[in-house]
Amino acid sequence: MATKPVSFLSFFFVYFLLSQGSWRKTEAARIFTIRNDCKETIWPAVTPGESFEGGGFTLKQGQSMVFNAPVGWSGRIWARTGCNFDSNGNGTCLTGSCGTTLKCKAAGKPPATLAEFTLAKVDFYDVSLVDGFNIPMAVKPLNGVGNCTIAGCDQDLRENCPKELSVKSSHGKTVACRSACDVFNTDGYCCRGVYGNPVTCHPNYYSKLFNKACPTSYSYAYDDPTSIFTCSGTDYVITFCSSRSQPVCTYHNNKLICSSNSGSTRLKSLLNICCSSLALAIVFLLTSWNNL
Repeated sequence: MATKPVSFLSFFFVYFLLSQGSWRKTEAARIFTIRNDCKETIWPAVTPGESFEGGGFTLKQGQSMVFNAPVGWSGRIWARTGCNFDSNGNGTCLTGSCGTTLKCKAAGKPPATLAEFTLAKVDFYDVSLVDGFNIPMAVKPLNGVGNCTIAGCDQDLRENCPKELSVKSSHGKTVACRSACDVFNTDGYCCRGVYGNPVTCHPNYYSKLFNKACPTSYSYAYDDPTSIFTCSGTDYVITFCSSRSQPVCTYHNNKLICSSNSGSTRLKSLLNICCSSLALAIVFLLTSWNNL
């Protein structure tokens, strides 16, 4: 009995469907690795923090912690410095305090460098200096597809903070740099009232200083076009006090995945998806041919 050849249209249709299997990756939980490269202990905070040790934890120099956040999570991550907590998790912090507890249930007190995330099929993320700066931070997406730009402020703005914005410790050391809105509290600096839209609210002298030092961070409320990024199916490594260009690693599906300045991680991921899908399509084609 004569056999009918399998249509190449069917082959490419199957290949297309299989290649679209990568969408499932975008629906999976995101892996967050939070690392302290500072020369001091910090106390990272997360709200909402149900997936992050209840919203707060301690990281000594060189330590990391890994968390899984579900798609649909939208929240903030920042670092607290100069904290002193007792065995019950009660205490105070010099910067970034969310109250008197280790586990944060509320936003941090400015000034604090903030990482902001909205996890969906396409994630949105940024690092914001709108509430000021207390510590260098970088957000590095790994193994994702899309824009996937490294966001953050790896310059230490405390070193050149204008004296009118400076927050000093009892020893006279600058420990944070406030925003102009926080200091002067005017509609123009805070982008409110008649200045509450991108047409009338423009960069000011202080936000320009922040932007020059950290161009991939929010420097004022309507800085969106240059400082908010998107990525699909990615994991995130959040580092404190390290360069944006410093390679980082995370574990995904029990495999160590590392970044590189050349972007080879993302290319390798795309090639793996493509080759796997093509192989499955070929198997389907041969099986269909033999069954005819």
